[in-house]
Amino acid sequence: MSSARLCRHKLTVDDYYKIGEAGVLKEQDRVELIEGELIDMAPIGSHHAYTIDKLVEIVYQQKTSHIHIRVQNPLRLNEYNAPEPDLCIVKEKNYSNHHPEPSDTLLIIEVADSSLSYDLGIKVPLFATYQIPEVWVMDINENRLHIFRQLQQDHYQYVNKKASGSISPIEVPELIFDIESFWS
Repeated sequence: MSSARLCRHKLTVDDYYKIGEAGVLKEQDRVELIEGELIDMAPIGSHHAYTIDKLVEIVYQQKTSHIHIRVQNPLRLNEYNAPEPDLCIVKEKNYSNHHPEPSDTLLIIEVADSSLSYDLGIKVPLFATYQIPEVWVMDINENRLHIFRQLQQDHYQYVNKKASGSISPIEVPELIFDIESFWS
């Protein structure tokens, strides 16, 4: 057998949106663009969906005027990356003509059940590369919150796992999350 080198064609974010506008990708197709490749996302189970609903409720109950909450919507990191975090808290702006970018982003929360290794191994490092100030990954199978903070170059210095207590995002300290409420 030949060891031919395969050349891949990287899609840009603009290509990705054109594919959607052309109807090739349907709204029910759960994909995100990572490093120029379309990545299938796992179907959302009831526990995953319920956890996201609870997070949204917590944030809305405490919402301040300078933030906007996005649920499973694109975040344009660069020309080749448009992930769709489960919950993204961004600066309050009009995003009707563009998706938020890294400089708009205050906190990303990913809810993980079957996606834990993908979220921790692919998405968290990607978010660090683009200087997202803070990322939380909620492991709903083990009832642990993985907290990534304090960027240094392209990785997070502070990594912590918590199952209880309260926490506030660095960029939005007025939001207080009771971690134990995530697991009930």
